[in-house]
Amino acid sequence: MDFISHYDSPLGGMTMASDSIHLVGLWFDGQKHFADTLDKERIERDDLPVFEETRHWLDCYFAGEKPGFTPALFMRGSVFRRRVWEILLTIPYGHTMTYGEIAQQVGKPRAAQAVGGAVGHNPTSIIVPCHRVIGTDGSLTGYAGGIERKKWLLEMEKTAERSKQ
Repeated sequence: MDFISHYDSPLGGMTMASDSIHLVGLWFDGQKHFADTLDKERIERDDLPVFEETRHWLDCYFAGEKPGFTPALFMRGSVFRRRVWEILLTIPYGHTMTYGEIAQQVGKPRAAQAVGGAVGHNPTSIIVPCHRVIGTDGSLTGYAGGIERKKWLLEMEKTAERSKQ
């Protein structure tokens, strides 16, 4: 059984999901692959510590600050997808990485398309920063939350980074 709660972001409503201890999902309402990994049985519950921690993280992030911590995560997926998501966590705030660079890090240099599939199915949007992944030519390729959101998130991070220099 999973627990869910909601967050109102500047980019629209978001749903958080937890196994009661870890954050297992964070999606923009209506995004592709929304809640694919959740149990069918879900209970609305706002008072879980991991939801409080996630709200605090999101408040900091949307205020243009690096949160400085990561809520407790449990990433449900294949070994390959989890490895890709772990690499996403290493992309610094305000920076980007290409699908090909991630494929190299995973040790499968010809697997950029498979990396794209893993990135697209990231269940923990923003915290696991799939929006920081771009095409080899620098293009803003797909984002399950929508390209306009991806563009906004990247611009917000770059602006925050420039203002601190």
